[in-house]
Amino acid sequence: MKSIAVIPARLESTRMSRKALRLIAGTPMVGWVYEAVRSAPGLADVIIATDSDEILEVCRRNNWHACLTSTSHRSGTERVHEVSEKIAADVYVNVQGDEPMIRPEHISVLLKLMESDAVEVGTLKTAAAVADVNNPSAVKVVTDGAGSALYFSRATIPVDRDGSGQARRWKHLGIYAYRKPALDRFVRLPESALESAERLEQLRFLENGISIHVAETPYDTVGVDTEEDLRRVEALLQGS
Repeated sequence: MKSIAVIPARLESTRMSRKALRLIAGTPMVGWVYEAVRSAPGLADVIIATDSDEILEVCRRNNWHACLTSTSHRSGTERVHEVSEKIAADVYVNVQGDEPMIRPEHISVLLKLMESDAVEVGTLKTAAAVADVNNPSAVKVVTDGAGSALYFSRATIPVDRDGSGQARRWKHLGIYAYRKPALDRFVRLPESALESAERLEQLRFLENGISIHVAETPYDTVGVDTEEDLRRVEALLQGS
């Protein structure tokens, strides 16, 4: 199974300008992601896919494999799809460039999930910390008994209506693996109603009958969207 990891990285972000190049302990954030992913076994290549000449130049100086992609993409998934049109693989792994706490173990679990030909799209979940249960920035996922996603939401799901304490909450980690047909179909489909309401693009798959299989990992991540996130991640990485 030939697997390629793609790290979409835009220079500008609505919530944090120049996010991909912000320094964490002296290294650009996208470099932390690249080095962690590159250390995972089972990948044929790791590619930073960017719309920025500046990011591309930083990658070249650091010997990080990168390619320039269209400025018109609306999502990281569309950027991954552009790479898939140029480089053939069985599986494409999408790791966002603002996930500096990604670990090789995340990639390994995801690739194990994709060994089944029945899995078109795979992703990860981890037990939700107390602070994440009611946090709309932490996406929750509910799965069926076979591990397929039933729904993703920024809301607190499932609701513990009777206060029994039996409801276990899972945080979704925004790391994906796709087969090419699923990627091709995704970019042809219009934005779905639930996707628009929740601002979660993975709901486009579910609303159009494409199953997402979810594997469990004990390792949480911290995505960087704010200055506070950046400081927290830097402290965690320097202390590790």
